[in-house]
Amino acid sequence: MDEYLTINKIDELVSVIKSLTNYHPKIGMILGSGLGSLAEEIEDPDLIPFEKLPGWPISTIEGHVGRLVIGKLENRQVVAMQGRAHYYEGYSMTQIGLPVRALQRFGVDTIVITNAAGAVNSDFNPGDLMLLTDHLNLIGMTGNNPLRGPNLKEYGPRFPDMSQVYDRELMKIAREVAVENNITLQEGVYVCLAGPSFETPADLRFLHAVGVDAVGMSTVPEATVARHGGLRVMGISGISNKANLDGETVTTHEEVLEAGQVLVPKLTTLIRNVIKRLG
Repeated sequence: MDEYLTINKIDELVSVIKSLTNYHPKIGMILGSGLGSLAEEIEDPDLIPFEKLPGWPISTIEGHVGRLVIGKLENRQVVAMQGRAHYYEGYSMTQIGLPVRALQRFGVDTIVITNAAGAVNSDFNPGDLMLLTDHLNLIGMTGNNPLRGPNLKEYGPRFPDMSQVYDRELMKIAREVAVENNITLQEGVYVCLAGPSFETPADLRFLHAVGVDAVGMSTVPEATVARHGGLRVMGISGISNKANLDGETVTTHEEVLEAGQVLVPKLTTLIRNVIKRLG
């Protein structure tokens, strides 16, 4: 595909999605590593493999099914990305941002972005959920910003404000839902690194020193694109492993997927009830 997106390319993609479903969802979800089971909760779904969508980046990673699931959840029409592609798989940041562009053009105005993340904050434990209050765009700071290239003025301004990436009202609802359902909901700052290698202890000590609470390899590019387009964004990390600041433990992708089995029930309860409140 072209290095930079055009409205025509995005609209061609959206026309394919529209031809494969009669739903018109306003709520979107991106489901990260080991968290895709939430999509199984969607009723009367239309299932669209990413391979059927021109230009859509295909995930090659275990734990990412790779399809759109469009249907109903809590009596609201929703669309879920059951899996996502990552920068480390060889895609450009422009390609990573394409699904969010397409979902917005499809009619989505609110998006819930989830990920599996490693704890940097030593008070966090595997199985915890973390509400994103902010993020550190470390990759974007070094030049790999998904908004690089010609500005798509149909979405937003050349220099979009990022002071409140994560919607304050959605955060308030998430906190209330967590209390009502006895879910421990941590809060903090997420950072996206390029991957695919996990962090060294020195990496983690650096991230801890600059105020990061959880680290992963996604979400920030998607959230940046979403805010450029004016979408309301809620971010949730599923903590899959403890901080390894001393280099005494080994982190694996299998560990991340196993943590997802513990996280999914809590994540499902949280997101379903947030969507119910939006209704």
